Parts: sequence; C-alpha cells; structure tokens
Amino acid sequence: MKRRERTRHLIELGGLVQKAGLVDLTHDDRAALYGAFLSLATMLKADDAEHTLALWRRGGRRAFENEIGSDGVRR
Repeated sequence: MKRRERTRHLIELGGLVQKAGLVDLTHDDRAALYGAFLSLATMLKADDAEHTLALWRRGGRRAFENEIGSDGVRR
C-alpha cells in the first residue's frame, strides 16, 4: 500500500511540473528541469527560506484559484 501511495504522490508532483508549463518550456529537457529544481532547493537553504516559501505558496494558491476547467468554469 505504501508503494502505491508513493507512486500516486510522485505522479501528482509530475503533474504539477506539467501544469506549470515547465515540460514545454524546457522542451522536456530533464537535465534543465533537474538543474532548476536544484536551484530552488538552494534558495530554500537560505536565511529567508520561509519568506520565499510564502511567496511561492501565495502564487500557487492564486494559480489554483484562477484555473479554468474544461467546462469553462473557473475553479
């Protein structure tokens, strides 16, 4: 069961990468994506990590709230 939960979690994270447009913007360049994630991880090791997370979280929540579904309804 834990393996199934982990697989679902990883699929959801991959979906976020796709949803953010990163796959298309990098032309599916896995090295570029990994490098970007490493840069993000470095940012989160800085003294202002909580501030950075708060900014990212706010932007992500806004994006989720402004999403429009396939039925044309804003979600």
